[in-house]
Amino acid sequence: MYDITEPIIKAPTFTGVTQNSAVDQCDLFQRAWVEIDLVALATNIQRLCALLSPQTSLMAVVKADGYGHGAVTVAQTVLRSGASCLGVATVPEGIQLRKAGIKAPILILGAVISSEQVHALVRWNLEATVCSEQQAQLISLTLESLGKKLPIHLKIDTGMSRLGVSWEEALQFGRLVSGLPGLEIASVYSHLATADDPNPAVMQLQNQRFQRALGHLESLGIKIPKLHIANSAATLSDAKLHYDMVRVGLAMYGYYPAPHLRSRLELTPVLSLKAKVTQVKTIPAGTGVSYNHQFIAKEPTAIAVVGIGYADGVPRQLSNRMQVLIKGQLVPQIGAIAMDQLMLDITSIPKVQPGDVVTLLGKQGNLEISAEDWAQKTGTISWEILCGFKHRLPRVAHFH
Repeated sequence: MYDITEPIIKAPTFTGVTQNSAVDQCDLFQRAWVEIDLVALATNIQRLCALLSPQTSLMAVVKADGYGHGAVTVAQTVLRSGASCLGVATVPEGIQLRKAGIKAPILILGAVISSEQVHALVRWNLEATVCSEQQAQLISLTLESLGKKLPIHLKIDTGMSRLGVSWEEALQFGRLVSGLPGLEIASVYSHLATADDPNPAVMQLQNQRFQRALGHLESLGIKIPKLHIANSAATLSDAKLHYDMVRVGLAMYGYYPAPHLRSRLELTPVLSLKAKVTQVKTIPAGTGVSYNHQFIAKEPTAIAVVGIGYADGVPRQLSNRMQVLIKGQLVPQIGAIAMDQLMLDITSIPKVQPGDVVTLLGKQGNLEISAEDWAQKTGTISWEILCGFKHRLPRVAHFH
């Protein structure tokens, strides 16, 4: 059993530096790091808030260590920039934010399933998602033993088939919850399964089911302070789904949930991934590179070894399929990506030296490589790419 008062996974080191000193500071880290542009993050939040009516607030979703960007620094920035509350997946994630001095409301989006977790919610002033009758009873019994009350958010399953009570059972669920001591309903919400689809049919059906569930709850005389259903995609696509609050994750980090939403708002990617060249050499024609010799040089080839690999979150599936930026130019990665290193063909780039900075994600000059580029090549989504950068990579706060 773990101590619920401590995060299980420690957050990565986060260093605040100015733009002019960012690279110099990264000399301390020697091999690889993640840069976070806090101005881009703040601007994204401000632009998203501008889409909302004055009555609608924005919850910033900072689970999974702020989608790999560093939860504490991200939370501090977005709360200064217009977000009113935070969403995380687990109790330890919420505790991490409280220990950093963050006072804003924090909703645990995942299920709380033990009395130990309820004790932690009360101690750290965190709010719970309630998604089943069994869970509601457990939380209420624990609160009663403590003589405490707790803000809860009722989750209705309208078609995601994940957490939540079925919309068809909302009446029974509401009757039970309203009769349990200690539970203070702060909101009712649902989650959309297909909001990123250009065809809105399923999204509209889910909203209709949500409305029906709300009607059942209101028939019981339950007062609902807030309603929310919109994720990033719905926030960008349909103002009718904004209700009292929207829950924004991917968009605030500068990425679009789907290509057709790009025209709705200008967003700037917040994260850059950088590493340093550790060795430069020239190999003769016919020489194999890295494990299993997936790449064999057809002619004399200058290669650069870079101190980053799949243990840092660079997908091995990108081997021989990705490009990086060095000295403002695109160059190909060659050979199998190793745990801690990868190789580049720098034959076309003169005067590359150990210590030169390589941009794997981000901009150099007018060129840019994005998490979407990686996602397309590996058959995944940008969310997974962003969340994949491991904690041994320091996060460097980047201002301009």
